[in-house]
Amino acid sequence: MHVNTFAEDLKSFLHENLYRLFMTPPTAFIFVFTVLPLVFMICMAFTNYSRIGNHLMLFDWVGLDNFKTLFDSESILGSTFWSVLGWTIIWAFFATFSNYIFGMILSLLINRKGTRAKGFWRFCFVLSCAVPMFVSLLIMRTMLQPEGAVNVLLRNIGLIASDASLPFFTDPTWARVTVIIINVWVGVPYTLLQLTGVLQNIPEELYEAAKVDGANAFQTFTKITLPYMLYVTTPYLIVTFTGNVNNFNVIYLLSGGDPVTNLSSTAGKTDLLVTWLYKLTIDKQYYNIGAVIGIMTFIILAIGCLLTYRNSKSYKEEGGF
Repeated sequence: MHVNTFAEDLKSFLHENLYRLFMTPPTAFIFVFTVLPLVFMICMAFTNYSRIGNHLMLFDWVGLDNFKTLFDSESILGSTFWSVLGWTIIWAFFATFSNYIFGMILSLLINRKGTRAKGFWRFCFVLSCAVPMFVSLLIMRTMLQPEGAVNVLLRNIGLIASDASLPFFTDPTWARVTVIIINVWVGVPYTLLQLTGVLQNIPEELYEAAKVDGANAFQTFTKITLPYMLYVTTPYLIVTFTGNVNNFNVIYLLSGGDPVTNLSSTAGKTDLLVTWLYKLTIDKQYYNIGAVIGIMTFIILAIGCLLTYRNSKSYKEEGGF
């Protein structure tokens, strides 16, 4: 067989094998910056690589000891893990479905036939998307401080005492409710855009047929609009739920995971698994426990997402609409 020369190989890469030439750099970058760090993190979970005293312990293999420590509810790290995991799931549920429900209500109100100046209303709600999210979150964090604009305004109009302030980030319950509400304000515009596109693609013939059959507005919504929206947006909901489990920005920039009610714990009452992992690795230098938390987060999300999607109508009845 003919053996190509260097010039012929180069000509081949620039013509019939051009796709290989273009795919080689991104594949190499994915391997170096994604695959290798993942392998390194997985290996780290089975070592004692962490700060002990004033020095780091380097790569003595300990097997499953780190996993046992994390699952031991009687240890500080174990009890903290289960507490943070519970709050993470609660946060992801409310952050996902509150955004979806309020975004659905807004999109239905704006897209109904009787609404005038639809473009103006969409512009008003989507305007917040033009401002970087971290800027909005930092502004809200400043405004909700004990001496921030909100508490000062409430004192001036007499709704609270002159020497009092609402504990937005100092009381555990207040802090958790506050971050959920602010996440709604930040996330609803994106949901509004998603659902507006879905509503505008529902065939008008379905509504006309329902009207001829005598269906009222509620029946039309429950039999046509809602099933169609859920059918199309189920993958989006799964991705959003996964993103909220790992929603580092909202929690860290708003509350920083505070308040901390247990001084022996390394996590606050609003810490998610991802923000607790950050504190363990950056502040405490417990790299091995951080790696275990990362692995457990991946396993929980992967199993949950696969089971949810494979049992949804979007997967089972693809093309049904």
